[in-house]
Amino acid sequence: MLVALLVVTALFAEQIAPYAPTEGSLSDARLPPAWQDRGRPEHLLGTDQLGQDIFSRVVYGSQVSLTVGFFGAALAAGLGVGFGLLAGYFGGWADTLISSAVNVMLSLPYVVLVIVIATLFGRSLLNVILIFGVTSSPLFVRFTRGEVLRLKREEYVQAALAMGANSWRVLGWHILPNMIGSVVTLATFEMSAMMIYESGLSFLGLSVPPQVPSWGNMLALGRQFLPIFPWMTLYPGLAIALAALGVNLLGDRVRELLDPRLRG
Repeated sequence: MLVALLVVTALFAEQIAPYAPTEGSLSDARLPPAWQDRGRPEHLLGTDQLGQDIFSRVVYGSQVSLTVGFFGAALAAGLGVGFGLLAGYFGGWADTLISSAVNVMLSLPYVVLVIVIATLFGRSLLNVILIFGVTSSPLFVRFTRGEVLRLKREEYVQAALAMGANSWRVLGWHILPNMIGSVVTLATFEMSAMMIYESGLSFLGLSVPPQVPSWGNMLALGRQFLPIFPWMTLYPGLAIALAALGVNLLGDRVRELLDPRLRG
């Protein structure tokens, strides 16, 4: 339900939000939510220090979080599964090279690595997606490699090889379909993590540019007013928590549906 709400909000932000994300008036600055004193019904969740409507910015911010989470997880899964299949099935120098690179990346503190790369490449939505996709792919490589090492010993794989199937057919028709459910589950949880990490990068000023509405940017702009105008940070923070919770719950549900041992 939460994920469906997030998707609908992101897709129809222009129709849902009453104002443009950067539209504001200093005469309307720091208005509280509509149900509090001095609140106005046209600004449901109040306004920020620039007079921008918080509800509209929260709605538009869902586009950034959903885009980064979905495409970042998809990129990480694509890279990780591809290299993991090569390393696990063929072994040899390919396994040594890929596993060594994965071990080096996993040995580095993830948050520090992301911050350093984001600092070097600059602020843009595409850069954030590429950073998360590349830096998270080692998790998928290691997981895929382990699954391939297990599955290629199964009798149905050995039977396919005995009947003359080549390696690529075995990978595409027998090994990959039997592990795709677990990969999708892992990707779902990584999507939730990326949404949180993107908000953290935005808070530090290393994600999307300031003029792009994101929940992390809203937290950064409102933090200095937290003691006296808490609604500037409360609602984007609540949006981050609910979005991450919804995606995690979706991951649990996907795991139950795709794992026969958890059904019923």
